[in-house]
Parts: sequence; C-alpha cells; structure tokens
Amino acid sequence: MIEIKNKKAYFDYYILEELEAGIVLLGTEIKAIRKGSVDLKDTFITIKQNEAYIINMYIAKYEEGNIFNHEERRTRKLLLHKKEILKLKEKIKQEGLTLIPLKLYFKKNKVKVLIGIAKGKKLFDKRASIKERDLKKEARYY
Repeated sequence: MIEIKNKKAYFDYYILEELEAGIVLLGTEIKAIRKGSVDLKDTFITIKQNEAYIINMYIAKYEEGNIFNHEERRTRKLLLHKKEILKLKEKIKQEGLTLIPLKLYFKKNKVKVLIGIAKGKKLFDKRASIKERDLKKEARYY
C-alpha cells in the first residue's frame, strides 16, 4: 500500500479538518506514483472559478515513458463535489485558513488526496512542537 505523506504540513500548520478528494492524473503520473516518486512539500490547494487545483506537486518523470511523458510540476485538478468546494471557499475566505495536501494514497486503485484545512503556526508554536516531540522521544528511551 503506497502512502506518500506531507510531513512538513503537521509541523507548519494546525490541521483543523480533513477531507478526501480524487485527482485528475495522466497515465505516466499514475505509474510514477506507484513507484513512490512524489513530493508534497511546498504544495498547496487553490480554488479558481469553483474548481479546486493542487499546485506545485512534484511527480517525477516516468523513466519508461515515451514522448508523451508528463510535466513534473503541472497544476492538477481535484475532484470534489460543488457543495464541498463552495464550503471550502467560504471557510478560507472568512477565517483566513489555507488548504494543504496531507497525504496521497490509493483507494480501490484510484489515487486520493487527503486535504487538510489548516491554520499556520507561529514560530513559538513550532518551537513548542519540537520540544513536545523531543520529550516524547526521551520518554520512549526510559
């Protein structure tokens, strides 16, 4: 089971809500994802004209692909219901939140993206997260 996580997201943001979405991909992109050649770092989701798009997601070129190989950092459309998109758009506008992908995984041979509705952490919050993580590590040793 392939599961690509955005580890930096949990460090940089408070995740308030999670939502699952499909994603429109090309054939060579699916094959590259199955190999695990994906990076979600510095990726975000935007809503344009009532459509959700994932921006800056890196999917490496598939080596066995031909001249029809995909572009590595192209904008990809997310598959969500219109009501879900409008709800997300409203939350982002009102509360100053952002949408980030938390993980990419397969579900019944379809690629899904777990979207997080997130609020950015301040520097002192990040320091607190590091301190908490280090305390948990020390507790495991003793």
